[in-house]
Amino acid sequence: MKNYYADVMQFRGDHASFGYKQGQWLLQSYLNPIYTNSDSMKKVRFSFDQKEAVQWTKSLFPHFYEELDGLAEGLKMSLEQVLLHFSGFQQEWRRSGCSIITGDHFLVRNYDFHPKTYEGRFVLYQPDHGYATIGPSQRIVGRADGLNEKGLTTGYNFVNRRNTGDGFIPTIITRMMLETCQSNEEAIALLKEVPHRVAFNYVLADRFGNRHVVEATSDAVRVKEDTVSTNHFDILTESNRYHLADSKRRMAIFREQPPSLTKRDAFQLLNNIEHEVFSEKYPQSGGTLHTTVYDLHSLEAGIALGHNRVPTTFSFRDWLKGQDSWIRKVRGQINTKERMPYMEGLE
Repeated sequence: MKNYYADVMQFRGDHASFGYKQGQWLLQSYLNPIYTNSDSMKKVRFSFDQKEAVQWTKSLFPHFYEELDGLAEGLKMSLEQVLLHFSGFQQEWRRSGCSIITGDHFLVRNYDFHPKTYEGRFVLYQPDHGYATIGPSQRIVGRADGLNEKGLTTGYNFVNRRNTGDGFIPTIITRMMLETCQSNEEAIALLKEVPHRVAFNYVLADRFGNRHVVEATSDAVRVKEDTVSTNHFDILTESNRYHLADSKRRMAIFREQPPSLTKRDAFQLLNNIEHEVFSEKYPQSGGTLHTTVYDLHSLEAGIALGHNRVPTTFSFRDWLKGQDSWIRKVRGQINTKERMPYMEGLE
């Protein structure tokens, strides 16, 4: 078993200052050489797409562009380099897993990926412009899933990386939705407007009782009312991978659950290993790295690292009133020998 953790990061202020603060943090982190290594971006046609990336970012998420500018200052890098590494436009995505279920007032999500990709950051951010958010970060400025102050929550599921297009990866799209949308309706409108790099499901739940799964590729976006999602499409089936057995197996488990499933039961369904949704396929980029739970009514957010855990819970409502959380680290264990560079460094 490997001990690991997530640092809790709390910030209130404008995007540029937030970007600068994260740049300073990243300079002192093991992640710095990983996230700023030019060799990792050789596949990105940056010289061709920089202008397009800037145009889309300024159009859809202008204050995020200010954050990237602040990040560049904090990292002592050029803005051009930061756009390349962190804008989320046309970056590559490796195969991953993930399972999500929603109920009458909650969303529970297993984030499944390779341990070497985890960065161990749980972020609470209240911007000067946009909605405050809580959730785990991915690639520093992106979000793996999350909840905002308006009671909108979302997470994504990888489907396929074939037939990629010019567009954003899901971590940045998730951040866009959480900071700029207050309902499923607004989030769906954004998902129809934003260019998508890779095929993903986006699961949406809001305080108005709306529950949707949005199937999105570089060519099409389709919306359905649903409460569960794994790693395949039901509508855009031509964009599915060839091997769907495990995705459909987990979906069958979800479909067997009663409509009255409670938040506690939903969390245990995903987090307790005996229910066979929590995955230990870490070498195959499909192991569960965290289980998150978001309550749309109470604005509580919880995260568990490892299986059969009790989630560490944050009162986002209290935090929005100015009460900083006393929690500085969330700790857990997973069954893997894979290296986790964010806390162990490169080999």
